[in-house]
Amino acid sequence: MLAALMGILELIVPGYIFLGFSIAATAMAGIFLIGEPVAGWLPEGLPALALVFAVLSILSWVALRLMFRLPRGQVKTFDYDINE
Repeated sequence: MLAALMGILELIVPGYIFLGFSIAATAMAGIFLIGEPVAGWLPEGLPALALVFAVLSILSWVALRLMFRLPRGQVKTFDYDINE
């Protein structure tokens, strides 16, 4: 539910911040759905799980920034003004 909410919020707010949160929430849900083989290595307690969520969020944000950046040497320029 949280992943879907963050995904929808990303449509309203520019940037990849909420999409990174959404990917991290989906990854955490997947870890817990798989169960003991994967979730067994996670530390117990809310602070530790919040730390894992934060690390997954940062990693997904960095991956999104690398995937959707402009090619090297390119600068986005505009030759016209939409207000004229």
